[in-house]
Amino acid sequence: MTDPVSTTPEGVAALFTRADGTFAFARWGRPLVPVVFGVEDETLSVVKGAIEAVVTLANHKMAETDPELGANLMVFFLRDWDELSGVPDLDRLIPDLAPLLGRLKAADANQYRIFRFDETGAIKAAFVFLRMDAHLSAVSADTLALSQAVQTILLWSDRAFTDRSPLAVADGHTILRPEIGALIRAAYDPLLPVAAADPSHALRLFARMSVQ
Repeated sequence: MTDPVSTTPEGVAALFTRADGTFAFARWGRPLVPVVFGVEDETLSVVKGAIEAVVTLANHKMAETDPELGANLMVFFLRDWDELSGVPDLDRLIPDLAPLLGRLKAADANQYRIFRFDETGAIKAAFVFLRMDAHLSAVSADTLALSQAVQTILLWSDRAFTDRSPLAVADGHTILRPEIGALIRAAYDPLLPVAAADPSHALRLFARMSVQ
C-alpha cells in the first residue's frame, strides 16, 4: 500500500515540482471555511465530512466564516462547464473565468482547482470545479470527496497524482495512502514555513514524515 517513491526525499520533492520544473509548496494559513454547490444534502455532508477529516489529520482548523472572504473553499459540482457562467459574481473572484472555461471545454476536462494566496504565500482560498462526466459519476461520493479534500489541503504539483491516486483500498474501504497522510501532517508542522520555493524544503518534510 505504501508507495516507496513518496517515501524518499526525491519522491516528496516530485509531489511539489511542477511540469515546468519549479518547486512550489504552500499550505493553508487560515482556518478552512468550505461551501459546496450543486449537490443534495446527503452528498453535502459527505464532502464536508471529508474536508473536516483531512483538516483534522493536518492538525489544522475549520471555522464558520472567514473574516475576509466569508467562505474560502468553494466546491462546485456541475453537469457542464457553461453552468459556471451563470454563477453570480464568480467572474469577480476569478477574473479570467471566460477564457478558462473555454480551455476546460476544449480539453474535455472533468475537474479543475484554483488557489489564491496571501502575502506570506500561504493558501487563503481555493475553488474546486467538478464536471460530473461518466468517469466522475462512476466514483462513489466518499471517494470523490476524500480525493478532493486531499488535493486542496496543500498546493501539490500539477502532476502529483496523475499516475497514482492519493487514495488506496483496504478491506473494501477507501482510505488515504499512509505516506500521503504522513506528508500532510508533516507539511503542517508549525515550525515549518507556510510556503516554500526551494526544493530543499522537501528534505525537511521528509525528515518529519519519518518520525510520524
